[in-house]
Amino acid sequence: MPLSHAEITATLRAAGCVFAEDEATLLLETGSDDLEGLVARRVAGEPLEVIVGWAEFCGLRIGIDPGVFVPRRRTELLVREAARLAPRTAEPIVVLDLCCGSGALGVALAHLLGGVELYAADVEPAAVRCARRNVGAVGGQVFEGDLDQPLPASLRGRVQLLVANVPYVPTDAIGLMPPEARLHEPRVTLDGGSDGLEVLRRVASVAPRWLVPGGHLLVETSEGQVPAAVEAFTRAGLVPRVVVDEDAGATVVVGTLP
Repeated sequence: MPLSHAEITATLRAAGCVFAEDEATLLLETGSDDLEGLVARRVAGEPLEVIVGWAEFCGLRIGIDPGVFVPRRRTELLVREAARLAPRTAEPIVVLDLCCGSGALGVALAHLLGGVELYAADVEPAAVRCARRNVGAVGGQVFEGDLDQPLPASLRGRVQLLVANVPYVPTDAIGLMPPEARLHEPRVTLDGGSDGLEVLRRVASVAPRWLVPGGHLLVETSEGQVPAAVEAFTRAGLVPRVVVDEDAGATVVVGTLP
């Protein structure tokens, strides 16, 4: 006999799932013939988004595969700020999503802006496969390689919005993260080096070669990392400012190319 909603909820709650009722509903909605297996995976700590195959982000369902970073709701601040900064023009906005993971940021911007010329890149093969489905659905292209290395030279100096949800957890803090992330997401998507800002610095350093004058780089970081992140943006020739949503616990550094 199939598990009931009440039974799944009780099992998930006992395992420490805060939103057990909502998660039970989503697991039932999969229509899986192996519902017990799905529940067992969730009890073992696997991210719900990986189990059901999608994550809600900016009101969209973004496809998620095993081994792919799950976009966080706090990162919606980055997307909203990028959309606010988009130039008002009849031509498609050129958007580049580095460290794209599932492609969630670029896809959300495509929907918010009514269509963009979208490019994305990631070093993880699993992320690239996932992103190609999501980004391809809005007409974008995804490249596999380290940061900007695989991008076509024809894109240089054309990007108006460069978004990058870079890893920014310090290496020594990885062990303190929740098991959902620490055990089930690739370390490369979390580990930002000794102070958490190694990838951010690399992105800031390459951004000017891709941005148009007046174009913007937007990167998420933590509140405590802001001074060093601002310094990295300034050193790269970008004019920095900081956007914060305290309710969401979100901090975004924006750098504009003069």
